[in-house]
Amino acid sequence: MRTFYSCLFYLLIPFIFIRLIWRSIKAPAYRYRWRERFALYDRKFAQHAIWFHAVSVGEAEALFPLARQILQQHPQAKLLITTTTPTGSARVKAVMQDSVDHVYLPYDLPCAVKRFMQCFKPKIAVMMETEIWPNFFAYCGKNAIPLYIINARLSKNSAKGYRKIPALIRPALSRIKLIATQTADDAERFIAIGAQAETVKVLGNIKFDLEVSTALIKQGAQLKTDVFEHRFVWLIASTHKDEEALFLDIYKKIKPKIPDLILVIAPRHPERFGEVKKLCEAHRLALAVRTANAVCTAHTDVYLADTMGELKLLYAVADVAFVGGSMVPVGGHNILEALAVGTPVMFGPYMVNFKDISEGVLQRNAAIQCQDNDEISTAILTLYADAAYRQALAENGKAFVQQNQGAITRILNILNQDI
Repeated sequence: MRTFYSCLFYLLIPFIFIRLIWRSIKAPAYRYRWRERFALYDRKFAQHAIWFHAVSVGEAEALFPLARQILQQHPQAKLLITTTTPTGSARVKAVMQDSVDHVYLPYDLPCAVKRFMQCFKPKIAVMMETEIWPNFFAYCGKNAIPLYIINARLSKNSAKGYRKIPALIRPALSRIKLIATQTADDAERFIAIGAQAETVKVLGNIKFDLEVSTALIKQGAQLKTDVFEHRFVWLIASTHKDEEALFLDIYKKIKPKIPDLILVIAPRHPERFGEVKKLCEAHRLALAVRTANAVCTAHTDVYLADTMGELKLLYAVADVAFVGGSMVPVGGHNILEALAVGTPVMFGPYMVNFKDISEGVLQRNAAIQCQDNDEISTAILTLYADAAYRQALAENGKAFVQQNQGAITRILNILNQDI
């Protein structure tokens, strides 16, 4: 089955190139470093690295605290972090800089896998969340490279898809030394698609172990004073197409009731910054743009956060945050950063990717879920009018994060056996 999978992958290469070109129209970074996607490198890298793969920004952000702890405990160790997306790549370079090596993960083609593995000769391979690559996994198995999936999660839909190709997935899963899942439900699904029960352990979600420094909180307070003084800041974070228009309409509806309200929009993908700017202008709203170093006046309606890597800082600025990807069927985004910073959090009905977290915060009265525009309007008006309610949500949110920390320590104790 893996031979068929590999042949099909080779046949799809022209279409993969077309897709990269298409994506590069809005995100030019997809045009560059194509050679890395086939493990063709222009320089030599350190070998026997501890290799982590994090698909994009979310997985990379969750990985950074673990990577730092490994470097602290093993100063001589060399880390390699691969990503799939340009935004993930940019975040790794910005945060980890020269402390790690970084390249794109090559396509799961036998020739590319062999070149990659011979170049880096990793001593251990660690995949984040739901990455199952048959050829990579087979190489690790044949060459006795300890293979882990950490912070593993598997949705019902993904599990259903994997169950349709057991001849491909079961052999891949048999190569894994440990699957460290976020929840018991994730563990059951991995076992259901063919993982050996003894290799699956529930170790928690490392996204709870995020770092919020006192310096960040002070920086957020200073930014609010410098840019948003006397304004009630409502941050709409990680938005997707069709969400910004929804919130612009809500803003215009409730603005007369909250005269000092300002909407801060942070789109999820940088290629949409220009699109969102035009949308704000089409709604005839007074716009300030972060990269222009704009200072908001009493007449500014919308502040466009057209930067990457500043979301945690923006949470520290906001009076209330709505986490996007949840008003359209994307599956939601991570709300833990906002909770950890101490910002009252709102989100929409589509939270399948963070089902357990969203259910947990709702049970502890640590966030507000809104089903539609009217509920959003009602919630923000209530939060604006009731500072004590905002404070209670913030305190409950921070407590929820703190109560669920510790996954990094548990995972690191296991990885240290092979580091």
